[in-house]
Amino acid sequence: MAPLNSLSKEYPLIDSNFQTFCASHAIYSVEDFLLHDLDALFASAANHSNSERLKQGIHQLLLIVDALHPPVLNGLQLIEDAKRNKHVFSTGCEGIDALLGGGLRVGQLTELVGPSSSGKTQVCLMSSSTVAKNKCSVIYLDTGNSFSPQRIAYFVGQSSDYVSVNQNILDRIICYPVFDVYQMFDLLHQLKINLRSQIVKSDHQVQVLIVDSISSLITPILRGNGPQGIVHICMQNFLVYLPFMILFSFVYLHIFF
Repeated sequence: MAPLNSLSKEYPLIDSNFQTFCASHAIYSVEDFLLHDLDALFASAANHSNSERLKQGIHQLLLIVDALHPPVLNGLQLIEDAKRNKHVFSTGCEGIDALLGGGLRVGQLTELVGPSSSGKTQVCLMSSSTVAKNKCSVIYLDTGNSFSPQRIAYFVGQSSDYVSVNQNILDRIICYPVFDVYQMFDLLHQLKINLRSQIVKSDHQVQVLIVDSISSLITPILRGNGPQGIVHICMQNFLVYLPFMILFSFVYLHIFF
């Protein structure tokens, strides 16, 4: 989201004094503002000599955020909006596509849940190959060393130029090994920066982000290898990246269990 100093020309209340006040609370962008405790921010503003103007600046930022939100829609309108505006990627499996109402929808999160060896990774690999065949890129966060180029090649199938086709498709699937939840946060943060700078490891647009799987990152913490309450902190940090995924028209698919 926009840095505060880029808003000052259009919104006079977001002036240098307001930016200095925000900086004292480590707020440098609209995103930082959204993550901050608004009650604490208003309370802090009340202690300044120019408290009224600072409060007006806070209200201005809230209006800016509200303007970015889509209009409130009822259920029928949401269905029509999804049909009209949401692109869908096939998972490569007709049965799963039918259950998902057509496949993986852009801008939405899809979670696969099931016992071990029930085929969750198979779906992720199949989805990756299907999306890559449509000349879009996939970012695959592999937390359990389960990514298999050989299985991707199998899903692609035979063609007259089998080796060349496989190389092109595999080049569109960018796999990162991730072994703890903090490394995943670092990767998501770097991905966010790279996408904003339009620096990606491919000539094709990144459309799908897959995490296979979330549970292998969270389970060690649940078993007591971290301080109590850290799971909630981890998931809150994780949710911070969801608006960014939607902003960049991502399909986001992750596995749990």
